[in-house]
Amino acid sequence: MSKFFKYFEYAYLFFAVLFIATGIYEYGDTPQRSYLMFGMAGLAVFMFFFKRRFRRRFEDRNKQ
Repeated sequence: MSKFFKYFEYAYLFFAVLFIATGIYEYGDTPQRSYLMFGMAGLAVFMFFFKRRFRRRFEDRNKQ
């Protein structure tokens, strides 16, 4: 099951890249919407690191 979570973490990075690309594309038309996209990208990167840390802690606890 942890292998599933390990691959699922990278979905957050995929969405972060998608949000950054959308933010860059939208910056000329609607800067406020692009700032929202950049914020969501930051949140997705934060979630990647948070989930990875939580998964590793869970795996270490199960090994002992």
